[in-house]
Amino acid sequence: MRVDELLALAKTGVGEAFRDLVAPYRRELQVHCYRLLGSVQDAEDLLQETLLAAWRGIDAYEERASVRTWLYRIATNRCLNALRAADRRPHDRAAYRPEVPLPEPTRRRPEAGWLEPYPDLLLAGIADRVPGPEARYEARESISLAFLAALQRLPARQRAVLILRDVLGFRAAEVAGILDTTENAVTSALNRARSALAKEMPSSERESAPLPDSPRERRIVGEFTRAFENGDVEAIVALLTDDAWLTMPPLPLEYQGPEAVGHFLATVALRDGRRYSLIPTRANGQPAFGCYLRDPRTPIGHAHGVLVLELAGDRVTAVTRFLDNSLLAAFGLPRSLRG
Repeated sequence: MRVDELLALAKTGVGEAFRDLVAPYRRELQVHCYRLLGSVQDAEDLLQETLLAAWRGIDAYEERASVRTWLYRIATNRCLNALRAADRRPHDRAAYRPEVPLPEPTRRRPEAGWLEPYPDLLLAGIADRVPGPEARYEARESISLAFLAALQRLPARQRAVLILRDVLGFRAAEVAGILDTTENAVTSALNRARSALAKEMPSSERESAPLPDSPRERRIVGEFTRAFENGDVEAIVALLTDDAWLTMPPLPLEYQGPEAVGHFLATVALRDGRRYSLIPTRANGQPAFGCYLRDPRTPIGHAHGVLVLELAGDRVTAVTRFLDNSLLAAFGLPRSLRG
């Protein structure tokens, strides 16, 4: 059925027609909410709010913009409202208390960064959509952890403008309509966002990452897995680039360089002969693992967060450890392992 036919039926109250009308955009809208909010669960909640608001307000939809643009308008403004709200999720989470004192970091952010990994299985069906001609970032780059972490450090409105213009490729006039502002205001916010993002993103001279699931990627991931599961700090360090980062959202502590990362692993993560099991998965288009700490007294492995790797050439350029064990469920992974 054509879009105009579905829309006409939806306006008469036919729920099935509305579901068919918005179905092609569900996944990409969820990713849009994730880019803005940095949380998988918040993105799903805001997606549902968006669809409910669209259903309730479909009579007021005047068709001056496409259905897709109309939905992005609702989703973007719902997310901006959520970011302004006082009860955002980070304030509700208990503070992480390390078991041992952590080494002095290379860099200490003034505020904790709020970011969760996004399961690749949720990306299915959206990568083939070609962004508008204004887009500056490829689909793979625009979902990477480095890009998402940099986005979260932008003011909310600048973040929204940059995503709409440089990731999705909406024209300045369309973004102005989505945000109820002027094209000049959009251009100004975009310039400030681009400038700030350029300071946060890795150098463009860095080697590109291997293609997903390519022999090259599998080899690097296999070497990292063996080294980490064996507690071999020296072998892990040998895989790192000279500028590699170790981060642990939402902690504001960041460690850079093989020496700093190796010291952290030896004194904290892999101290006293600790051993882990790594269960492979993918997050944000990158290799990832469910991490389980082996119990030396029992055959049980206890959940220890999600680990995501960023690769460059034949090396690992970033290791991101997400401390929240509840994230494992989004990847279909258990809270504990046996055997």
